[in-house]
Amino acid sequence: MNKSLFVTGTNTDIGKTYICGLIQKKLIENNINAGYYKAAMSGSINISSSDAAYVKEISNSNQNLNKMVSYIFSEALSPHLAAKLNNQSIELSKIAEDYNSIADNYDYVTVEGSGGIICPIRDDDKLILLEDIIKLLNLNVIIIADSNLGTINSTVLTSSYLKSHQITCKGIIMNNYSDSILHKDNAYMIEKLTNLPILAKIANNSTTIGITLEELLKLYD
Repeated sequence: MNKSLFVTGTNTDIGKTYICGLIQKKLIENNINAGYYKAAMSGSINISSSDAAYVKEISNSNQNLNKMVSYIFSEALSPHLAAKLNNQSIELSKIAEDYNSIADNYDYVTVEGSGGIICPIRDDDKLILLEDIIKLLNLNVIIIADSNLGTINSTVLTSSYLKSHQITCKGIIMNNYSDSILHKDNAYMIEKLTNLPILAKIANNSTTIGITLEELLKLYD
């Protein structure tokens, strides 16, 4: 039976794709039949230069690159605006179909979100937010947070939003982590204020996810 996990972040450019790559790498190195999916991707000229291509390369995945993303836009904008500029409507039905196609072929699927948790995906005759995709696919979430100054506020707010919208969060991964007093205290306060576990603390340019395979697999439902 397929198991999946949704990866969101406290903001855009926080390291979601980097962490997804490390997660996929860990799974595939341990002979887990693992796939990746992202509904909408902005700021990539084509699929070959996209987040999906990065995840595929770093994890040494054999997944079909063209099946890893439903919508791709060259403009580095929120998906709802990029779609408007391209006269395109993002459809939940296509997202569900594409995700299910991957879920039918992989035992574990890592689903990457766009931007932070409050990311508009479509805004015309319909309003679709990132949370609508999470609920559509019935996924639990982990949060990717930066380790630097300001992360307590953004991470606690992200956690609170998820909780208030009845979305289960399994924990938090701290990115760009060092053993500085600031980073240690940020991790301590985030865990205390969110009542969520810090799953891993990832240093710059790390090549491993820093979670045991057993603990990683437990995150997927």
